[in-house]
Amino acid sequence: MSVRVCDKVAGMGAVICEQGVAFRVWAPNADSVSLIGDFNDWSPEASPMEVEENGYWSVMIEGAKAGDEYKFYITNGEKTFERIDPYSREVTNSVGNSIIHDPSFDWGEDNFQMANHNELVIYEMHIGTYHRVNPDAPGDFFDAIEKFNHLKKLGINAIEIMPVAEFAGDWSWGYNPAHIFAIEQAYGGPPALKRFIKRAHEEGFAVIMDVVYNHFGPSDLDLWQFDGWSENDKGGIYFYNDWKSTTPWGDTRPDYGRSEVRQFIYDNANMWVEEYHVDGLRYDMTAYIRKVNGIDASDIPEGWTLMQWINQDLAAKFPGILLVAEDLQGDSWLTRQAEEGGAGFSTQWDAHFVHPIRNVIQQPEDAHRDMGMISEALNYKYNNDAFQRVIYSESHDEVANGKARVAEEVSPGAADNYFAQKLSVLAASMALTAPGIPMLLQGQAFVEDRWFDDQDPLDWDRAKRFKGIVRLFGDLISLRRNLNNVSRGLTGQHINVHHVNNVDKVVAFHRWNEGGRGDDVIVLLNFKNEAKENYQIGFPSEGLWRVRLNSDWSGYSEDFDDHPIHDVSTIPDNRDGYPVSGEVSIGPYSIIVLSQDLEAGK
Repeated sequence: MSVRVCDKVAGMGAVICEQGVAFRVWAPNADSVSLIGDFNDWSPEASPMEVEENGYWSVMIEGAKAGDEYKFYITNGEKTFERIDPYSREVTNSVGNSIIHDPSFDWGEDNFQMANHNELVIYEMHIGTYHRVNPDAPGDFFDAIEKFNHLKKLGINAIEIMPVAEFAGDWSWGYNPAHIFAIEQAYGGPPALKRFIKRAHEEGFAVIMDVVYNHFGPSDLDLWQFDGWSENDKGGIYFYNDWKSTTPWGDTRPDYGRSEVRQFIYDNANMWVEEYHVDGLRYDMTAYIRKVNGIDASDIPEGWTLMQWINQDLAAKFPGILLVAEDLQGDSWLTRQAEEGGAGFSTQWDAHFVHPIRNVIQQPEDAHRDMGMISEALNYKYNNDAFQRVIYSESHDEVANGKARVAEEVSPGAADNYFAQKLSVLAASMALTAPGIPMLLQGQAFVEDRWFDDQDPLDWDRAKRFKGIVRLFGDLISLRRNLNNVSRGLTGQHINVHHVNNVDKVVAFHRWNEGGRGDDVIVLLNFKNEAKENYQIGFPSEGLWRVRLNSDWSGYSEDFDDHPIHDVSTIPDNRDGYPVSGEVSIGPYSIIVLSQDLEAGK
């Protein structure tokens, strides 16, 4: 058990001390606050709390212990409230009681170091649906661990977990946090999350935690009018009580201008890294932290400065931490340093990639596929840094709310067919070969169908049925991470989309880090339902270019064409801005990746 010597009540919430348990809560409008719980027969008179400066209340309870349940009993005039501790690390459920939590955990030799940002391949996971063992309950952290072998096979090195802060009920996407410091009990609570992260680190996976600070709740929200005070019948001390409260999820935007609320959110962000050893945070929809309406001039300056404060401090204390913004407004200031006036994020989800890629892939007719749109999506950068964007063709948002998996969009009701397989792979392959931090959504590697639903688990039988596609994703990720030392350019900043043919629907691009053998990579994409034979494109240097991946190979799928392809010997011929050219063959709706051996002639 973790025990501190407490000369006085220290910290917020419940802190286990040598002489008992110390409690502190912020309730500035309360007339009185007392502690009720297992240790005093839930008597409001037994454990009155002492008022401190600035509306804080505290008490030390000698008889309390880890595992005891408790609440704060608040009086405001003639009104009384029983409230869950806002800082509670564990609750019985979203409308239940706080639990005195013992934070001790045997992390062993956990000195995990996340890969450099340019080497990451992220896998977005929803704990409740990733691997469900009990059909009547959501999956939990232990269930998810059982399928880590799938991620190892793919070559994933970072897992991004959709929110696991305690939410209403047992079934949810997680974006309705009722208690941001507590861990969802249906998933196994705090000990199970720690075990999940420890095991992930042992397997070589970084863990990125999705956090929601643009709103709280809106249901099962004990923070609402927490101490009985509010204005305009709004949320009280934790929320804006004017027009700034309005969000798409109710009048539940936290008051970023109130120091105690800022500290509350700051402490939560730090908790994930300090207590749970996560390697990064992904902030949900930051547009609604920095603007009331998310898209117009309704700026919230204090929301911006809160993100700056958290990100700047986390980056200083935990060098290499990955701080991800989901903003989707194309604002480069999000990923500029806080000292320069930016929000201090490492990277951001990029709408300039996912939307045009899906638009082109989901066109019903080849003639309507716009290669210029592909070129723009591949080239986009923030602040001249390719890795300031996370690129993907599927995320939880992009495959729900009226949208579906790419395979389902391509062939509704027939997501297993040739076109669904081919085009969904083509979309994902761009994310894995373009500059940026690539991300896959759970199930994407075995052509999961339909759309994301928090009660619809992944169909793991598909991983067997589409084992060839799983292998294809693994081969792409191996190239993306340069695991065989023949594709270093895919980890680099640079891209030249040197061949754009909107008639034949072909795009080719050159990727490189420093350039040269084993570094330069050529990627060729065919967006048309016809093979290309002896198709000529430019290459950056002479010699033999070997095919490292051909997505049309029948070993990936029996449905594929297995169009004959070959290594390429270049000839002196200025083409596409390069001094040499070569003839390439490629199958329908396919990608080919080529590079040179480290030494000529091998």
